[in-house]
Amino acid sequence: MKRKSKIIEIDSVGQMLFEHSNRARHISISVKPFKGVRVAVPYGVSFDRAKQFAQSKRNWIKKHLHKMRQVEKEHEAFSKHSTEINRAEARKKLVNRLNELSEQHGFSYNKVFVRNQKTRWGSCSSKNNINLNMKLVRLPNEMIDYVLLHELVHTRIKNHTNAFWGGIK
Repeated sequence: MKRKSKIIEIDSVGQMLFEHSNRARHISISVKPFKGVRVAVPYGVSFDRAKQFAQSKRNWIKKHLHKMRQVEKEHEAFSKHSTEINRAEARKKLVNRLNELSEQHGFSYNKVFVRNQKTRWGSCSSKNNINLNMKLVRLPNEMIDYVLLHELVHTRIKNHTNAFWGGIK
């Protein structure tokens, strides 16, 4: 049975994760903060061949690793200075403003969920349930309003077609 992943050391770069992927059509390298270097390897390509490829891209990898370390340092510095968010207070502020905007602009929605999400500011389900990221409360009020209105428009238009953008420009 073939191994799905393997950690391989590359001289002057360090350890890298090599992973066979069903989605990969070519060998690809990604460098991400807090995750490091990952080499996606298509099935049918050996880890040895992928290692040779990665070695040939050593300078590119080192350059991007340096950038990612800077991003990690900035994130850590920001995290030390940022205060914890009280989810209940965030929910109260966001739901109150959502209600004001929905009344003001004639929108209606079903339920609101306020979560600590990593990748989204908000979303709207097909049942008109609105999900909001509690980190929104750290943004300026104009940006909070933009996200809330964006999700309210999704209660009527479920996609990002021209009709959607024409409604909120």
